[in-house]
Amino acid sequence: MIQTWKMAWSAVCANKLRTFLTMLGIIIGVAALIILVSIADGAGDSVSGQISEMGSNYLSVRITDQKENPLKLTEFMELMDQEEFLASSPVGRTNVTAKSGYTSSSINLYGVSGGCLSILNLELYAGRWIKNTDLENHSYVIVISYDTAVEYFGRGDVVGERLSLDGKSFQVVGVLSEDSVSLSSAMTVKSSDDTSETVILEGFIPYSTLSRIAENVLAINQFYVSSAQEDSMELAERKLEEILQKRFGNDEDAFSIQNQSDVLEAMQEVDQTMSLMLGGIAAISLLVGGIGIMNIMLVSVTERTREIGIRKAIGAGKANIMLQFLLEALIVSMAGCVAGIGCSFAGLKIIGQFMGTGMTVSMNGNVALLSAVFCGIIGIVFGLYPANKAAGKKPIDALRYSG
Repeated sequence: MIQTWKMAWSAVCANKLRTFLTMLGIIIGVAALIILVSIADGAGDSVSGQISEMGSNYLSVRITDQKENPLKLTEFMELMDQEEFLASSPVGRTNVTAKSGYTSSSINLYGVSGGCLSILNLELYAGRWIKNTDLENHSYVIVISYDTAVEYFGRGDVVGERLSLDGKSFQVVGVLSEDSVSLSSAMTVKSSDDTSETVILEGFIPYSTLSRIAENVLAINQFYVSSAQEDSMELAERKLEEILQKRFGNDEDAFSIQNQSDVLEAMQEVDQTMSLMLGGIAAISLLVGGIGIMNIMLVSVTERTREIGIRKAIGAGKANIMLQFLLEALIVSMAGCVAGIGCSFAGLKIIGQFMGTGMTVSMNGNVALLSAVFCGIIGIVFGLYPANKAAGKKPIDALRYSG
């Protein structure tokens, strides 16, 4: 067995360029498989992580038909006062021009209530969140994101400062932490050193105040509700649907309820499907590499016909000949696999540098292991026919072969 292994290794190393070109198909296939699946996993984990950070224990409701009877804040608070609900918050959005000193730009402004903080898992860096008294008094107070605080005031702790929104002065009562997930889209602005930097510009004010200063926020069209029982979203969802059915005359088309836990599960299923699809596409190139191994092994068998005849003439059995050529195919396949894993590791490191902190890309160990197993199978399957052909040659015919 050891002698057969040495002979197979010598045969593989005898023509290094041809061996490398044969391995190239396997290298590309393995690298493509690992990189594509790892990127898909990284993208899925990033999106799922953002959804999880915003909380998965809440329901998102959008009202599409007010039935000529707009849902106002007072009625909303009464409807949501149920034991099945832990917290609720209306959500209104508009775009305003914010100004502080010489800094002036557009920001996304949200009208919410006190329950929004716990529903969306937001964290405060400084100050406080919006209170019920702020809603009742239509207070001109605002909670801003950390990036907004730095953009307008040059620091994070700006509680007590004043920020002008479309000419109206608001007092900053709170600043969100840097890690809090934004509800707004990131927008690119120029920093002081004239390099592009992505920051989040947004603020939260009492919903009652937003309805006064924004013409596009006249009635509650969207709101969030969290469940009192984390392990039973279905109970809260049924209760909410019952309330809305009654409020909108049993018209199911007047509103839609979205369960964030369902969204998270759907995203995970999409991620798995994408990984399988990309993995399947990349696996095809591995099969092509296997065909390349079979092709080169058939050429090798033809070239070494006299060698096979001599070995058989001095007593080598059919099993010995077959095992040698199988080992050669397996060595080429597994060497290509190892090189492909190395290339994918280096490639993912480079891709990770370009991705930055927005998405983490790392090698999927299970995919690397699966690649190794698959390459082993390819080496055996695609090396079996050439090995059998070599082992089946008759000594006398092999010795007469002149090439």
